[in-house]
Amino acid sequence: MERSEIRDSGRRYRCPGLRFAPSGLRSVISRTPFRVESCQKPAEIEVKSNPPILGIDQPLIYSLTGIGQHPEVAAVNDMQWAPIGSEPLPPPLPPTRVDFTGDRSLFRKMVTKGAMLELVTFGFYRFWLVTDIRRHLWSNTAIDGDAAEYTGRAKELLVGFLFALAILVPIYLAYFLVGIEFERWQGFASTPLFISFYAFGQFAIFRARRYRLTRTVWRGVRFWMDGSGWAYAFRAMAWGLLVFLTLGLALPWREASLERYKMQHTHYGDLRGDFEGDGWTFFKRGWWLWLLSPIAVIIFPLAPFFYAEFKAREWRWWLDGIRIGGVSLSSELPHDAFYGVYWKVIGWWMLLSVVFGLYLGGAAWLVNAVGMAPTGPDAIARSIPLLVVMVIGYLAIVLAMNVVMRVYLQHDIWVKVLETLQVHDIGAAADVQGRGDLASALGEGFADGLDVAGF
Repeated sequence: MERSEIRDSGRRYRCPGLRFAPSGLRSVISRTPFRVESCQKPAEIEVKSNPPILGIDQPLIYSLTGIGQHPEVAAVNDMQWAPIGSEPLPPPLPPTRVDFTGDRSLFRKMVTKGAMLELVTFGFYRFWLVTDIRRHLWSNTAIDGDAAEYTGRAKELLVGFLFALAILVPIYLAYFLVGIEFERWQGFASTPLFISFYAFGQFAIFRARRYRLTRTVWRGVRFWMDGSGWAYAFRAMAWGLLVFLTLGLALPWREASLERYKMQHTHYGDLRGDFEGDGWTFFKRGWWLWLLSPIAVIIFPLAPFFYAEFKAREWRWWLDGIRIGGVSLSSELPHDAFYGVYWKVIGWWMLLSVVFGLYLGGAAWLVNAVGMAPTGPDAIARSIPLLVVMVIGYLAIVLAMNVVMRVYLQHDIWVKVLETLQVHDIGAAADVQGRGDLASALGEGFADGLDVAGF
């Protein structure tokens, strides 16, 4: 191995594997760092005193990490050596926890009030309620001490829905009329129309996600999306056919492919997203659920366990695969995290069903007691007061179930997921630059009109 030496004031630098430029000695004497011309890694700088002490050299070893100016090698002057060793690299920062600071009781009051306003506005208040729900959850979710922000407005959702409705109503009408006409010749002639509606629904899902991302801001920088909604829809169609042909076995690979497409077209400022989850990993986590799913269909009480188990495993797999630039996520969500949530929803559904049955029985008795109920086999159909009471009770039960589902399936699951979520290398998002434009709410309107909006 080639050796280079630099001598000064009776001391010597012996540098195995290094070749110094001709200015190396002058650099030492002028108190500037060495300039290294080439380096065979791993390389070391060995500093030896001269003469040796008691016949034994006393080495000081310093690691050299690259080519160029190396202030960590040594600082010297004309008469004295002052070696400064390479300081160890700081340990990596621990992962950042995600905190949720919201109040569950405030959320419950908000959705209860919203349900009542939905009733008196014939459902149109849902755009304001959805906006309030998102704003509540976003603003109470803090990453590295900074909360997210939802900047969407209810008017955007309303206008998007009305535009979508103007397009969807003629399509629904044409679908109905053409379907009736085709069914005269062939039992499944309307299947292509159903498939086209499915594709349109997938397009709406992609565009609705784009809208929500462009209204999500963290540290003053918004998320955004590019990509084609129709390209996503065609992928979803192809994978959906494969899932159907394999009786659901290909579902993990479908989810991985679609999530990868969405994340690779997701951006936070100038950071590009990616998805590293794969179908095989998802399959290994839940293959036994696929095998036992027929049992859940036959034995209905087992279905909530199976579904809760599946969703918990899906959430964890999805979070572990998310990447935004150098930032990654990991989750410690246990497989049984959602058991209690889904069983509480079922319990509320059973309780409200019993209450509704008692309500109908009491209403029928009351109408009959005051002599307003007609007699005969079609008495209920001809009893206007009883029909009014039934409709009011039905709407009340539906709105109550909406409150239950929003509290448990939106708020509580959101909180449970965040409690186990960790963000790694959050510093990679420190110097991000803003990019992207706002997306219209038309996609959200389509998703709402097709009942595929989700959350």
